[in-house]
Amino acid sequence: MNALWMLVASVLFSVMGASVKLASRHYGVTEILFYRSLIGAACLFAFVRFRGASLSTPLAGLHLHRGVVGTAAVFLWFYATTVLPLGTALTLNYTSPLFLALLVMGVAMRSRGRVDWPLMATVGVGFVGVILVLQPNFAPGQAVGAAAGLFSGVLSAIAYWQVKELGERGEPEWRVVFYFSVTGAILGGLGGLAIGFTEHTPGGALLLLFIGISTLLAQLAMTRAYGQGRTETAASLQFSAVVFASVLGVMLFDDRIPLIGWAGIAVIVASGIASTALTARRRALRTASTELPDRS
Repeated sequence: MNALWMLVASVLFSVMGASVKLASRHYGVTEILFYRSLIGAACLFAFVRFRGASLSTPLAGLHLHRGVVGTAAVFLWFYATTVLPLGTALTLNYTSPLFLALLVMGVAMRSRGRVDWPLMATVGVGFVGVILVLQPNFAPGQAVGAAAGLFSGVLSAIAYWQVKELGERGEPEWRVVFYFSVTGAILGGLGGLAIGFTEHTPGGALLLLFIGISTLLAQLAMTRAYGQGRTETAASLQFSAVVFASVLGVMLFDDRIPLIGWAGIAVIVASGIASTALTARRRALRTASTELPDRS
């Protein structure tokens, strides 16, 4: 069942990306970020009040740090979506498992642990895919968008690491998402005030509402997928969003991705799945080794 939930999340994330690209014709990226985050925070606040749960947390500092990093990642991804083919922008954002694997290896090397050479090789192959994606000549402005998309992957990896730490310290998923949404609404609102808010149209307002609701539903479906089954299976299936986004880009925006770009996307997806599986295996082996009984 977790596979179905992750496929639902992937479809919603890709549709949300297409909606962001459409909304960018009427609104600035900071405005889209503000409304997307505000709608998510309002829905979660209503959920918390209905359940009678508490938003009080002893980890406000960690929530703030995760919120700022995660919001910056979303902002860069949204910007990349507005200037790049939809599938390319999402692929660059989905390099986060590669950077997360680099973080895992960096921690292991710092603690003088064993270097996981298969994982390192997988990450290396993944970055070959990044080079292939970035190889085609970009139109004016797209080079900045490509850099933004890639850096969004870096920040997403850091944000995922922080979410993992919050989970290990007992924070429920809805509270993590709530404070992330609140941070995004504040930062997006400040950006909107600095640049100026756009007057709404009925179509534009509906797009913003759809972005906020689809994002929240996607996050909930993804959380359910990770909670009900094997982490590596769910993480691998999330890459189906790249396929959905690429198809939507061709259908809705007449995106043109050259053959070398498609090859790079395929390499990134394959290496992302492999690095996710290897990282999960490394974590399982480390956990098993700490739980072995002392036979001395």
